[in-house]
Amino acid sequence: MKGQNEKQELANQTLQSELKFLKSQINPHFLFNTLNSLYALTLKKSDLAPEIVLKLSEMMRYMLYECNEKYVSLEKEVNYVINYLDLEKLRHGKKINIHFQQSGEIRNQLIAPLLFIPFIENCFKHGVSHQIAEAFVDIKININGQEVSVEIENSKHAVMPGAHQKKSGGIGLVNVKRRLDLLYADAYELKITDTPTTYKVTLFLKLSPHN
Repeated sequence: MKGQNEKQELANQTLQSELKFLKSQINPHFLFNTLNSLYALTLKKSDLAPEIVLKLSEMMRYMLYECNEKYVSLEKEVNYVINYLDLEKLRHGKKINIHFQQSGEIRNQLIAPLLFIPFIENCFKHGVSHQIAEAFVDIKININGQEVSVEIENSKHAVMPGAHQKKSGGIGLVNVKRRLDLLYADAYELKITDTPTTYKVTLFLKLSPHN
């Protein structure tokens, strides 16, 4: 029994170490992309730069001081997403139609931090950023009791026949999938639908009562 307890404790420590490592990779990845965008605006001496600095400050405060726990408030996590989308709206203006919809009771729920952002960031990095017109990002979050469903869809630039299309994704998506496996195991479903003109992520999470 002592050997089993020690083995379980080692497994838990390994799990926590891997989760910390995976989360630490997400934060700098997002920060790098955001600062690049901010730098571009400062070069243009855009009036949007100060507002983006304030939004980024709020987001960094959340990442640095509130995401150190295994689970965070779902309400704060969604607010982080809203701040991110506000930042993208400021950057892109009317070039991209960004729509966000939330329904259900969001309070008194806990969730693993920074699960949604890699998928949303992917919309802008690999999807709409390559479009000239009619680009869109649609995000729907629905909370039903302890069940959360998220739909994230973005338009893509249609690829001409025979042309090579760069694969969507990156380190952010790989890590978030790994975190879902570690934290939610059989309590989540993830579906990705990739068509020539759209990319859609559907994520279903069942939050545990003790969370």
